[in-house]
Amino acid sequence: MPGFLSQWWSRPCGGREVLALALPMIISYGMWSVMHLIYRLYLVAYSPESLAAALAPGMMQWALICLPLGIAGYANTFVAQYYGAGHRERIGRITWQAIWISLATLPVVLVAKPAGHAIFSLSGHTMHNIALETDYFVGLSYGAPGIVLNAALAAFFTGRGKMKLVMAANVFSSLVNILLDYVLIFGKWGAPEMGIYGAGLATSVANWSSCLVLAAAMLQPAEARLTHFWQGMRFDGPLLLRLVRYGGPSGLPMLVEAMAFTTFVLFVSRFDNTAAAATNLAFNINAVAFVPMIGIGVAVTTLVGQNLAAGRPQLAQRATWTALTLGLIYQLLFAALYLSVPEVFLAIHSRLASPDEAVQFEEVRLLTLFLLRFVAAYCLFDAMQIIFIGALKGAGDTVFIMLTAIVVSATSLTVGYLGERYLGWEVIGWWCVLTAWIFALGITFLLRFIQGRWKTMRVIEPEVILETELENESGPERLPEIQPSENPYEAPTR
Repeated sequence: MPGFLSQWWSRPCGGREVLALALPMIISYGMWSVMHLIYRLYLVAYSPESLAAALAPGMMQWALICLPLGIAGYANTFVAQYYGAGHRERIGRITWQAIWISLATLPVVLVAKPAGHAIFSLSGHTMHNIALETDYFVGLSYGAPGIVLNAALAAFFTGRGKMKLVMAANVFSSLVNILLDYVLIFGKWGAPEMGIYGAGLATSVANWSSCLVLAAAMLQPAEARLTHFWQGMRFDGPLLLRLVRYGGPSGLPMLVEAMAFTTFVLFVSRFDNTAAAATNLAFNINAVAFVPMIGIGVAVTTLVGQNLAAGRPQLAQRATWTALTLGLIYQLLFAALYLSVPEVFLAIHSRLASPDEAVQFEEVRLLTLFLLRFVAAYCLFDAMQIIFIGALKGAGDTVFIMLTAIVVSATSLTVGYLGERYLGWEVIGWWCVLTAWIFALGITFLLRFIQGRWKTMRVIEPEVILETELENESGPERLPEIQPSENPYEAPTR
């Protein structure tokens, strides 16, 4: 057994290599979770109604930018495949196409106030709440293009496996956000007291601060020279369309799932305030485990893209299974904690309740404890879907990802609605639907991965692929292939 573990850990695309790429991204996304929790504590300390007013604007901003965000961020796969194919001179050009996509989101800033006020006025909220929602949305909107630009700049590094630079930028951004939230919400250190508008403005400044860190690293002479960054500074229509072709189906599932989960929450919230509060609390608790898993997904996308482009599909497969092992271990730990010591998580989040809500928190607490059993059941399948989606994205199988997200989400919501209307399902029935929903996603993407069609896919230009294959055939050095029948958990046959 020690020999097996040693091989599993040290071999190409084994535990050490995958964890070396994933850990900085896990820390990066984990820091985002910490920042989000602190920001919520600040808002509830300022006024509980500010915390409630922050939900809809945040969802609205996500709906506006998730498509360009998905497209710009998908440059990661292009960079990974160019890097794996040995064509680093194309990295600068694809990065610039992603930058042009991010700049196309600038009009969001111009229409934020009138559009936000008009949309929030349709919600039926009080005029005071509409004003708070509009203020927060306007504050957030200044940073919307920065979120997309940050994804484009981060792809320049993550596609080449330079995760630590991205981690440093995101940790710096989170710290800036935490500090500015304190200063601008409460009016500290001579700054005016801005309340919820200050919270949105702090997030915007933090988004742009991450871009500045990444841009400074990107423009280092050695980096710019290696990737032909300045030579690629032009609009390339065919390459941009290629990025949109693969990145569009990558961004749409984010919009579909955001809308679907919002619909799920709205259905559950109709029963009573306890069901709504417990559902939101269970989601917030699970974010501690779920959000860092996205970092493992990014690492898988990079390794799959690099190895496929280099003509090593079996190493791409091995990287995915290794990441799945790490992800399942991580999620099993949290599943055990959700079942054994859930009060630890509840103690932190109970501080977010207002004094009036605290009186009713006992009912919320009891229901949340029960809902965390569902979370413990589906979190392993959540890990499966994140990792296998990462692998399929690294190959370019984004249309399948998009269609699966649409079909499974629509089917789940339909089943839940019919169950509620004709079978009398309430909050527990809806949570059963949610668990089956995530089970279905995990199993579907697992089967797609096992089917293996992704091994023949590439997102970069065919002529680049052909050139790489010819170089591999004639080159004096080439990494040994693993036999197709080999078990991905065994050492490679040399």
